[in-house]
Amino acid sequence: MSRSQALLPRLLALLAGTAFVLLGLAAPAAAHPLSTSAVLLDVESTVVHATVELPLDELSIARQQTLDATTVLAPDTLTGVRTYVQADMSVSDVTGQAWATAVTGGRVAKVDGVDNLVLDATLTPAAGSVGDFVLHYDAVIDQLVSHRVFVSGRYGHTGSYTTLAMLSWQSQSVPVASAAPTTAVEQGFVPAVRLGLHHIATGSDHLLFLIMLLLPAPLVAAGRRWCPQPDAGLAGARRSSAKVVHVVTAFAVGHSCTLVLGALGWVALPSGIVEAGIALSVLVSAVHAIRPLVRRGEVLIAGGFGLLHGLAFAAILGSLELSRTSLLTTLLGFNLGIEVAQLTVVALVMPSLLLLSRTSAYPVLRVSAAGLGAVLAAGWLANRVGLLATNPLEPVGNLLVEHPVSLAAGLGAFSLALTGLRIARGAAPSRRHPNLTSQVLTEPNAALSLHERAEGVPSDALSLWR
Repeated sequence: MSRSQALLPRLLALLAGTAFVLLGLAAPAAAHPLSTSAVLLDVESTVVHATVELPLDELSIARQQTLDATTVLAPDTLTGVRTYVQADMSVSDVTGQAWATAVTGGRVAKVDGVDNLVLDATLTPAAGSVGDFVLHYDAVIDQLVSHRVFVSGRYGHTGSYTTLAMLSWQSQSVPVASAAPTTAVEQGFVPAVRLGLHHIATGSDHLLFLIMLLLPAPLVAAGRRWCPQPDAGLAGARRSSAKVVHVVTAFAVGHSCTLVLGALGWVALPSGIVEAGIALSVLVSAVHAIRPLVRRGEVLIAGGFGLLHGLAFAAILGSLELSRTSLLTTLLGFNLGIEVAQLTVVALVMPSLLLLSRTSAYPVLRVSAAGLGAVLAAGWLANRVGLLATNPLEPVGNLLVEHPVSLAAGLGAFSLALTGLRIARGAAPSRRHPNLTSQVLTEPNAALSLHERAEGVPSDALSLWR
């Protein structure tokens, strides 16, 4: 056994011990995921009553003042918050005619263990009767890009709420029907699909976890380093594609299991531990993208940490207060939305990574991207276990959700440019290691054997791929 192989179990044990301590430090936050707000609509024939729930920690940041269960109820402070919320809430009918809005009340209540300021709002149509309308709401969102607002509705103050939308800085309006949906699909399935899509698309930690797992997909592990596929043709592309399928499947199985169990209330963890564990998952996958931790580690990481991601997804559904009758359709729709979002990320990113993996620039790009991911994950982890009040690197992570198409397009253009340059130069044998290059090009089976016998490869022979 080599020295690096002997040290690996110790490093993994150290990482596991550190994770255990940090997760133990995580404050037991509630299932209200990442302190999201909520707007609960009760639609009647002539008026719409709304209950607005604002987590005090996020509201403090948005208002740039320290607010707790006592100070937020001070008359001047409460009046200021009411004015702020009313200015950020507007309603109009399908013709564009504005409704009257009035925000009143003010009390502090625990929402899944988190202190929330609860306000009441009355939305009155100018026409006198409630028709289909559009709600625009951006309180807290206008100051915090990472904040989310769940909008749910019911009709006649009876029954359970149906999820209508999750608002973010990207989407701040939601259409609301004046009458209750008549089918189970309209009631929960379609909105849940949109919710699942939106949750992944706006969750920088979930996106980064998946991207870190995709970085080494075009490569093969040779001991403690990543090496290019021995076959640069269709066979190599098929192996890379198979690895991606295994990673995505492992993640889907992992998060689906705990999503179902968590949504049914059979498995639960404090969301502080879950969110810290998600940050840790990004850190571990980033380290693995730099140097392989274990054989087929990306599949093990995707499946193992997928269990934690599933609990975070379940917390989203738990905050919606769904009835048992609507839980099944919402669960199916939400999970479908997550899978569609995952496959979209793979389709946008993986072709570029396959092209880049055949260039000499990929080792530097992979290590740089994984290093940035590790730094971001460390910031999230420190913030979620209470070591940092705020994550100073959050704006960098938000780039993933603010400009996903631009980033994917830029990556694609860059990969095409490097590929074109590589083709123009020709596939000339390496001047440094002509024998090794010739063996890789002419004897793919022998090259694969070299990769499998990691310790048999000279240390300088694959220096670019360490």
